[in-house]
Amino acid sequence: MLQNIDHGDGIVELRLDRPPVNALNPALVAELDGAIEQAIEDGARALVISGREGLFSAGLDVPELLTLDEQGMRAFWEALFGLLERIARSPVPIVTALTGHSPAGGTVIALFADYRVQAEGEFRLGLNEVQVGLVVPPVIHRALVRLIGPYPAERHLVAGEMIPAAEALELGMVDELVPPGDVVERAVGWCRGLLELPQHSMTATRKLCRAELGELFDNRDALDIDAFVAGWFDEQTQATLRRLVERLKG
Repeated sequence: MLQNIDHGDGIVELRLDRPPVNALNPALVAELDGAIEQAIEDGARALVISGREGLFSAGLDVPELLTLDEQGMRAFWEALFGLLERIARSPVPIVTALTGHSPAGGTVIALFADYRVQAEGEFRLGLNEVQVGLVVPPVIHRALVRLIGPYPAERHLVAGEMIPAAEALELGMVDELVPPGDVVERAVGWCRGLLELPQHSMTATRKLCRAELGELFDNRDALDIDAFVAGWFDEQTQATLRRLVERLKG
């Protein structure tokens, strides 16, 4: 479900490869979390998380997650937060190469990275939890506020709409737009530029600037796992999610 690609200079690309849409299920979340940990242990100096051209990730694998019981859903959500915390606290820079559409969970992963390179064109991303009957956990809300500010985050989350890539750039949700075929190359190039800086000062400054992001996970209330799991199994939410699955099948 992942391709591990060495770009030299200590830069490793972890490419999501779970057809057809790189949806996040328990196995992919665990594999990505483990791959990040292993790459850093093996000496990677920077990481790029990418998808296939036209699609980074379609977000949560709702059909599979609907088969989980409450205990299974809680375990998945804890694992997902573990992945986000690993990205937030990574000792090496992590860039998301958003190679196309990146709704919901795909956008969430990007929020915790150092930098976001988005494919330009008719691609959309954002957090649409409200539209499927879910509430964004506080830690994800605060990560979004960190990027785009309180009021823009409020407007985006309450509406729950997917937004075009160009609008995401204007909001600050992504850092730059490049042609779809150049997204990974640009992400790797950004890493190389960072690694050319004096490493003692870059590393210390990066740690200082990202400390608040990692500290979000120190407050377990900010994860709000109980509320999310309860919301997931709410009768109305389950009905909304099942209608979504039927539309996707159609």
